[in-house]
Amino acid sequence: MSDLIVKDNALMNASYNLDLVEQRLILLAILEARESGKGINANDPLTVHAESYINQFGVARQTAYQALKDACKDLFARQFSYQEKRERGRANITSRWVSQIAYIDETATVEVIFAPAVVPLITRLEEQFTKYDIEQISSLSSAYAVRLYELLICWRTTGKTPVIDLTEFRKRIGVLDTEYQRMDVFKRGVLELALKQVNEHTDITASYEQHKKGRTITGFSFKFKQKKKKELETPKNSDSDVSKPKTVEIPTNIVKQPENANMDVLEHRKSKITGAIMANGLADRFKRGDESVMDMMKRIKEEITTEATADQWQNKLEEFGVVF
Repeated sequence: MSDLIVKDNALMNASYNLDLVEQRLILLAILEARESGKGINANDPLTVHAESYINQFGVARQTAYQALKDACKDLFARQFSYQEKRERGRANITSRWVSQIAYIDETATVEVIFAPAVVPLITRLEEQFTKYDIEQISSLSSAYAVRLYELLICWRTTGKTPVIDLTEFRKRIGVLDTEYQRMDVFKRGVLELALKQVNEHTDITASYEQHKKGRTITGFSFKFKQKKKKELETPKNSDSDVSKPKTVEIPTNIVKQPENANMDVLEHRKSKITGAIMANGLADRFKRGDESVMDMMKRIKEEITTEATADQWQNKLEEFGVVF
């Protein structure tokens, strides 16, 4: 039986910002409701096991534990917005994702209770909805790639989207107003990164077209097609790049890890910094040994002492523009 995710299209097109771990946690909670037969309501918790997260997404055990703990802290405050038709017009609704969330150390599990507004959007199947197999997003290491895939498959029957206004597209894919403000940085660090991962790791191949007013890009539209079965098959034990998410390791001689800090936390921080480097298009510059990047990381190393805690280490990195 396929592990299908079912979301109402209002939710698929919602404007929200979740990081990769939070998106994965919500998807696993949806699967738990389906597989257990409990269903989703606004009163009873759904249990997500760290083991499920590890197996589904191929994450190291200690990294998974810390990632889920951090997700529990942040997810409660997350909001999303969507529109709903009413008798007297269209309502613009803002809601939390969850009304309650807990991490239980002894069992390495997360308990989630979805907010009342989310429940009908996930479970309402009598109206338009989109289904997809969780395997399609398991190898995506960018939250933007997950969102782009979800947005595209809402239009699976036509294989193309309408023109999406730039501001609206940024909201839907989860980019804050203060992030990636320059178009070249946005395209390189968000759009093209997400598109590359979707094309490599999912069941569709997509391309985009930019739309302008004069010289200014005002929106994007997308076309995509279903991959043939042979394209989706990857030989077992293959070293193919398609079967492995690409990562960029931070050279240990550039960033010195605090010796007395919790190593589980540091491993989680390192994975986030690696993702931030990829998202900001710095991977190639690292490989080339670009002066400016090396100088930046050298300054980070000099200012972060071995006595710093993991949180102080993270805060200092954020000061230098490594945002995650």
